[in-house]
Amino acid sequence: MTETEKKPHWLVRLYNFSNTWTGTVIIVLLVIFFVAQAFVIPSGSMKNTLLIGDHLFVKKFAYGVPVPHIPWLEIPVGIDTDGDGHIIRAEGPKRGDIVIFRYPRNEKIHYVKRCVAVGGDILFVHNKELYLHPHEGNDFVVANYPKEKIVDIEGTFFVRNPYRDEFPGIHNDPEVMMDGYQPMEIFEFGPIRVEEEHWFMMGDNRDHSNDSRFWGTVPYRLIVGKPWFIYFSWDENYLIRWDRIGRNIGTLEREEPHYVE
Repeated sequence: MTETEKKPHWLVRLYNFSNTWTGTVIIVLLVIFFVAQAFVIPSGSMKNTLLIGDHLFVKKFAYGVPVPHIPWLEIPVGIDTDGDGHIIRAEGPKRGDIVIFRYPRNEKIHYVKRCVAVGGDILFVHNKELYLHPHEGNDFVVANYPKEKIVDIEGTFFVRNPYRDEFPGIHNDPEVMMDGYQPMEIFEFGPIRVEEEHWFMMGDNRDHSNDSRFWGTVPYRLIVGKPWFIYFSWDENYLIRWDRIGRNIGTLEREEPHYVE
């Protein structure tokens, strides 16, 4: 074989393959299956952190690699041999994480909420305020939370509204009052202990969120990933929110909301 007859380098062959229709489809599917997937915020449950019309990419490898599903059809590709919904297992969501997951009552639908409690934690809602006792115990509470947020209830230390200082988009609607027309879970819920390998999810728009207060905790097999960054955003009038495009969610959620809708 002469010099000119040598096979091209594998990178050249890969590049040439990626320029074919077959190669393009395979690469796009691999990215969607294992790396990132587009997601549009459809409701106001995460205002004022994430807004209706935010288009974002989901980091699908944040909590392991979930079993791939064909986009739109939501048909799983591959076999979930151990029933945990992932082909590569990893640590699940941490307290305070915004999480994309499959709705437990219809697994073809994706939800986005904030994780407010992990397995073993105890929580309740009183007068719209969230109270959390982390499973690590009282010493952990004293070491990690400000004294003014700690409430002693019969020897168990609870943290009142543990996430509001860090994530200012979390809020309640003062117009939602206990008048017999609103779900009681908004005002009073629990206490419950979160089951191991499950996560309790709540929307940042606390009084307008269909979340774990109404349909329970989320098991690991339904965890999909974590919002990554906004690639496009527009409001209900189709006006582009230019200042949100390209924003990393981890940075955005810690800022005072610019849009209060």
